[in-house]
Amino acid sequence: MEVKVKIDGIEKMILEGQTINDVLKAEGAEIPTMCYFPGTDHFPTCLVCIVKDQRTGRLVPSCSTKVAEGMDIITLDDDVKEARKTALDLLLSDHVGECDAPCQKGCPANMDIPHMNRLLAKGRFDEALKVVKKDIALPAVLGRICPAPCERACRRRMIDEPVSICLLKRYAADHDLGHDECFLPDMDPPNGKKTAVIGAGPAGLAAAYFLLQKGYACTVYDKNPLPGGTLRYEVPDDKLPKNVLDEEVEIIKKMGAVFEMGRELAKDELKNLRNEYDGVIVATGEDNADFDGLIKKHRSFIVEKNTHKSNMEGVFAIGSAIKPGRVAIRAVAHGKEAAYSLDQYLKGETIIGEPQIFTSRFGPMMQEEHEAFMSEADEHPRVDTVEHKGFTLEEVQLEAARCMHCDCREKVDCSLRANSELYGAEQKKFFPKDRPPVRKSYRNEPIVYEPEKCIKCGICIKVTKMENDALGLTYIGKGFDVEIDVPFNNPEFKIQEQTAIMCAENCPTGALTLVDNVEKVPFT
Repeated sequence: MEVKVKIDGIEKMILEGQTINDVLKAEGAEIPTMCYFPGTDHFPTCLVCIVKDQRTGRLVPSCSTKVAEGMDIITLDDDVKEARKTALDLLLSDHVGECDAPCQKGCPANMDIPHMNRLLAKGRFDEALKVVKKDIALPAVLGRICPAPCERACRRRMIDEPVSICLLKRYAADHDLGHDECFLPDMDPPNGKKTAVIGAGPAGLAAAYFLLQKGYACTVYDKNPLPGGTLRYEVPDDKLPKNVLDEEVEIIKKMGAVFEMGRELAKDELKNLRNEYDGVIVATGEDNADFDGLIKKHRSFIVEKNTHKSNMEGVFAIGSAIKPGRVAIRAVAHGKEAAYSLDQYLKGETIIGEPQIFTSRFGPMMQEEHEAFMSEADEHPRVDTVEHKGFTLEEVQLEAARCMHCDCREKVDCSLRANSELYGAEQKKFFPKDRPPVRKSYRNEPIVYEPEKCIKCGICIKVTKMENDALGLTYIGKGFDVEIDVPFNNPEFKIQEQTAIMCAENCPTGALTLVDNVEKVPFT
């Protein structure tokens, strides 16, 4: 029997007995769900799939409410958005997990350090380099001169010493430079637009590296005879061998960059350059020229924070040209950010700089959490090596294995993260002052279970029930103290491996995840 319903103002005849969610999915509507699992009985727990029945004004969970004659369903309006946001705020109040590790947050370029470490520990050096070069244009250079803010943020230093992140990054990069065919990142097809970068120091080189990936032709101008800026002319050879710099510059040339060296631009040439090119990035370092039309204050160009947009349309400024300093990693990060901004400008999009996505955080590690975090790390002390020689193969795998993996392995396809970003959820709105300590359980290999990340959606319970696993997972306790576990906390419980994998693959938060998950790449 069919019933007449309205969906977003359009009348439809719908087969009776279906849930609103089933109908909407069949219609191609994107309705967020976090506790829904096809083919099983359903009881709503997350309430992220809320829709509104315009006829009654009631907000109802689409995953469990069946269509009825006369319904007038609104899938998205201000009331629905606010209800979904509140549901997510509440879920986040009971979610003690971090999307990105502190070391990644401490890196100005936001490199996914734990992912690199997992790959290096397994000897997968080519894949590790791809993770590095997603965010860093000159890893072999920076592996030698970076002051390592990431290591200051490393939680391992609270236990003994931080992971030697810079030397690990350097190993991945040097391993590639030693190959006849070096790694080149994927590049979009040429889009016919031309960009110019003024300055071939670390900021300018990074800007060119990322612009080329986005399909832009790129010409780099510099007053010096050779590219590198301060890297070449101020850093001693014993700290940064110039052949290393040359090899990384050569990679940018192979990507298609054209270098116009020995070209010191006069103050009136920026406007000419702007007429010749679709967009310009100024990376002239501290020794800035006075370009006509570009506002300066105290020898630095004035730009918009995060986007690097100057007062001149289509012109962006980065590095020491806007903030004097000698930290190359920050200059390289600026280059990436400005490339995003220029790309957005040339596409006619809102200029926001490098896109940011919602990130769950829970703050400092507690003393009682040391054991849980160290359960994923090798207890080997920090590898002692003469820094300028770098790591051996054996040393790099030992050191990478010291990583405690403070990040979430499922951050790429985490439903909680994606929906929190979509609806502007606020993690701290209902988050308790005294959070529970992080725990990790490896009782059911090949997965790791982190109870504090669990939002009690019940999907894993449905999976083990569907797979007929004896004494499958269930809810233990009541109210806010409820947890997912096995009846009687049976220490001998071990679900079938395939069932365990299904649980991990369908977990919406990374509370259950594959221990050996190194395949997924970070958000772009």
